[in-house]
Amino acid sequence: MENNEDGETESGPGQDWAELTHECLINILSRLTLEHRWLGPMFVCKSWMHACKDPSLHSAFDLQSRFDSVLESPRWWLPEFERKIDSMLRSVVDWSDGSLTQIRTRHCSDRSLSYAAERCLNLEILSIRSCANVTDASMAIIAFRCSLLREIDISYCYEISHESLALIGRNCPNLKVMKRNLMNWLDPSQHVGIVPDEYLNACPQDGDAEAAAIGKYMPHLEHLELRFSKLTAKGFVSISEGCVNLEYLDLFGCANLTSRDIGNGITNLKNLKEVKRPNFYIPRSVFHTERYGHWRLYDERFQTDVFRI
Repeated sequence: MENNEDGETESGPGQDWAELTHECLINILSRLTLEHRWLGPMFVCKSWMHACKDPSLHSAFDLQSRFDSVLESPRWWLPEFERKIDSMLRSVVDWSDGSLTQIRTRHCSDRSLSYAAERCLNLEILSIRSCANVTDASMAIIAFRCSLLREIDISYCYEISHESLALIGRNCPNLKVMKRNLMNWLDPSQHVGIVPDEYLNACPQDGDAEAAAIGKYMPHLEHLELRFSKLTAKGFVSISEGCVNLEYLDLFGCANLTSRDIGNGITNLKNLKEVKRPNFYIPRSVFHTERYGHWRLYDERFQTDVFRI
């Protein structure tokens, strides 16, 4: 770059970025994350804006790495933030021209998710953790329209019921990964001040109904996460008898299951390579000795180790 007599910057030979061919631009932009494309290149000039909307760049809507890289913020739970995520997702759906195969985000709503399900029939991965306003309504559309799903994460989505699990299981035969983790209801203090109290109190109670739907309608699962689920031995039997291909099982925080329940159930799971039990690396800060000390008697009586420090 050189300065002219007026002190203005001029581009040297081959340095006019606005004149790059569409193919070159696509090659460059494909190396950036969705967030980086959204915040910078889209606003350089018309040709860059046009390139940023190319369908080849929008086979995935992935904001998960961004959410994972920073501490959870109370503002994520505000309606304004949800509207921004919805707007981004709808835009990417339009730009993808039906080629979107992956959605990884948080805090979207039924509005954008239904919009995506109607237009992206080749969707294979859906990860929508912590979506307070995603309900059975959009899940039904996902189940009927996106039959190629092979991985779904609906963790911390408390308005999704066991009925959606049954619908997804019946209509998505390729499903191999199911993540249905709940927030830590045993010690919700880590969420206080971030997650709205009314949402924390809405933690699903129907763990056995969800387990029954998983066991009956998702026979090909290989990876299942149910952290802090309220399922009991009855629900776990449904899973162990119905999902015999499981290789990975996460039951961390499932306080209604005993070691005996789990030991009896996993005898059916011949392919199981890893199981995380209810007390798997539970830190002392989670189970306060003073608060749960009386459970030691329960442990000794019924041979459990859920509350043992």
